[in-house]
Amino acid sequence: MMKLASILKALFIVSTVIFTSCKKTDWKENYREKEKSPFGNYIISNEANTLFEGQEITVLKDNFYDYLLLDSDSTKTRNYILLKNAAYKQTAAGTTALLEFVKQGNSAFISLNFFKENFKEQLEFTTNDLDKDIFSTADFKKLKGTFYLKNKDFRDKTYHFERNIRRNYFLQYNKNKTIVLGTTKIDGEEVPNFIKIYHGKGAFYLHTNPVVFTNYYLLNNKVEYVENLLSYLSKDAILWDVHLKTSRYSDADEKKPSIFKFFLKHKTLTWFLVVSLAGLLLFMLFNARRKQRAIPVIAPLKNTTVAFTQTISNLYLSEGDHKNLVDKKIAFFLEKVRSKYLIETSNLSAGFIEKLAAKSGNEIQKTKYLIHTIITLNKKLECSEEELIGLHKMIENFLKK
Repeated sequence: MMKLASILKALFIVSTVIFTSCKKTDWKENYREKEKSPFGNYIISNEANTLFEGQEITVLKDNFYDYLLLDSDSTKTRNYILLKNAAYKQTAAGTTALLEFVKQGNSAFISLNFFKENFKEQLEFTTNDLDKDIFSTADFKKLKGTFYLKNKDFRDKTYHFERNIRRNYFLQYNKNKTIVLGTTKIDGEEVPNFIKIYHGKGAFYLHTNPVVFTNYYLLNNKVEYVENLLSYLSKDAILWDVHLKTSRYSDADEKKPSIFKFFLKHKTLTWFLVVSLAGLLLFMLFNARRKQRAIPVIAPLKNTTVAFTQTISNLYLSEGDHKNLVDKKIAFFLEKVRSKYLIETSNLSAGFIEKLAAKSGNEIQKTKYLIHTIITLNKKLECSEEELIGLHKMIENFLKK
């Protein structure tokens, strides 16, 4: 079935690529076929042709359920392989399709940390993972394990694994259709971690420690254990499931599970949902009765004088009528003199200038210059923008006193 020397040669080349890389090593378990990190499946997927020499290997680009729908070789006997952390892409319809596939005489080799509940119910087995609450890389590194195989050809061999070995095993199973093929030692007791379940004309080979198939262990002389596990498969063609895509044809409800459906599946959560909704409804009802209706805020009338003035001035500026603005500026100033200083402005004589300087507190020369400028601009038929600006500044400075 396999050529160990060829595999080891390939492993040496890959290990050189992986461990001479300058990048920081990623120790997370990802089980991806294109991932060269320690716990990826790059090596075993690339060496599949060597492992299964002479056997046709099809890497599934679609979901397994979709593949079977469009399968033109359904009469052929084949082996299905899935090596992942969990079968996340497998829907209920996908489970049914896989069971039917094996029932027709095919084989399925599946190694997962977590099997779906529906799948376990259909095949009548349960699992127990004593390390299900461990998530950190540092804690996984401490997990060691020893594996055994029951076949007479492998019976006297033990396989030791020094890290990332979960205490994950099969707890219950139907003994009438199940054979224990391999075990692991947990707390001094051997428990099954590799079983064969007969189903119709075919069989499922189930394994609870997919980490043994990763790059790390294949580079650390654990190839023999992997060889022995896969040797149970027939010489038929291989369907290698990379488990990347969700189904396009299975139930839409399974693709987008409803949170309410999850609550309704469990009696305690259903009651929690009912009580919460009732409490929210009562709170809204009594709270609405106790609160006074909001009193609308009536905004005070705005003083629009400044805005109006700004609008008019902008109109004159846009028209370029500087003379008109000069005249209004002069009229404004004279009105200010009459109201603030109580001085008659009909005659802008020398006496007027002296009286204005005295009452406003400005210098006589400054006052004289301003009044002479006003007289000059008042006589002009046209004024420039510079003259308008100059007059404005002179008036503003004068009134600041």
